[in-house]
Order: sequence, then C-alpha cells, then structure tokens
Amino acid sequence: MDNQQIFNAVVSIAGFLAVFVFTNFTRQIQKLEDKINELPKEYVAKDDYRSDITEVKAILKQIFDKLDNKADKS
Repeated sequence: MDNQQIFNAVVSIAGFLAVFVFTNFTRQIQKLEDKINELPKEYVAKDDYRSDITEVKAILKQIFDKLDNKADKS
C-alpha cells in the first residue's frame, strides 16, 4: 500500500467514527427533548399552593369540629 491509500483508509475510518459519534449525540439529544416535552407545561406557584392548603385545612378543621360536637351530644 502506498501512502495515499493509507491516508484514504485513515480518513475514511475517522469519518465513519465521527458520523457514528455525531449520530449517537443526536439520538441522545432527541431522547432528552422527548423527556422535556413530557414534563407538565403549567405549574402552581408556591404561594398559591400554600393559600389553597391553608383554606382546605380550615375547612377540614370546621368539619372535624362539627363531628366532635355531634359525637359529644350522643
């Protein structure tokens, strides 16, 4: 083999490996994009959540107080 054939073989192998690595990176990026697209689009603000939970707890406290009062009357 002369130098030109060796050079062509090395360039061909390097090109193949570069395409292989690039393709793998592209697949991994696509998988990450798919996972990102599966995430919820809307989130609840922390303050809104806290105020809603406070309201629910207040309502539950009222219900439990009524049940306690009813149990005391029995």
